[in-house]
Amino acid sequence: MTDEQRDARPGPDAGPEPDAPRGDASPAPASPSDELSQSFAAAAERSGLGRIAREDTLTPADLVGALGGIRGLAEAILPGLVFLVVYTFTRELVWALVASVGLAVVFTIVRLVTRSQPTQAIAGLIGVGASAALSLWTGRAEDNYVLGFYTNAAYAIALLVSLLVRWPLVGLIVGFLMGDGTEWRRRKRTYRAMQFLTLVWLGMFVARLLVQVPFYFAGNVEALGATRLLMGVPLYALLLVFSWLVVRAVYPAKPAAAE
Repeated sequence: MTDEQRDARPGPDAGPEPDAPRGDASPAPASPSDELSQSFAAAAERSGLGRIAREDTLTPADLVGALGGIRGLAEAILPGLVFLVVYTFTRELVWALVASVGLAVVFTIVRLVTRSQPTQAIAGLIGVGASAALSLWTGRAEDNYVLGFYTNAAYAIALLVSLLVRWPLVGLIVGFLMGDGTEWRRRKRTYRAMQFLTLVWLGMFVARLLVQVPFYFAGNVEALGATRLLMGVPLYALLLVFSWLVVRAVYPAKPAAAE
């Protein structure tokens, strides 16, 4: 055997040689559980928490981005604010609804014209339009807020069920965001933290209902609209910051590698 042949032989530490490629080899189809995990991970990335969960520090710009940016904030707040202001000063339901829906239409058109992501604006327009249609049908201004009650109730039920079956929903979101999958359930400290966070978010949706529903039955549109605005984006932003603090406590930032 020549020296060249001897040098070409694999050493004792060498791993097994790779299999020769097969012409009929094809990737294994994804299982339903894998597809569900991928879908859930994608949804988690699009959530407000998905924008900030992996950040080592949280800046005001990061928080605004998690809330949809300046334009997203305007789309979320202004239609409801315009409805409340117009109705409070004019007591004209039709004009208040026209102003609110018209503003939502403008936001959607701007999104389409500028070719920016129109999903949030379109979703907002559908919500504002459906609420306005219900209010116009019944002739009651307070019915403009009814669909929001059902939305909050649906979120509250989903979070409650996740706690009862011991799969806290916020934990699933955070687990996929942090690349932890469902392993967090095996660690007692992390599991309890995710239970607590899920309970806190559940509390927000329940609190909205407990505060706003009595105003609805009392016919107090001004108080209902004001509490809807205050317990909307501001409270949501506060819970995002709190959730980020808990996530960073459970998943501390990795130390930078030494140069």
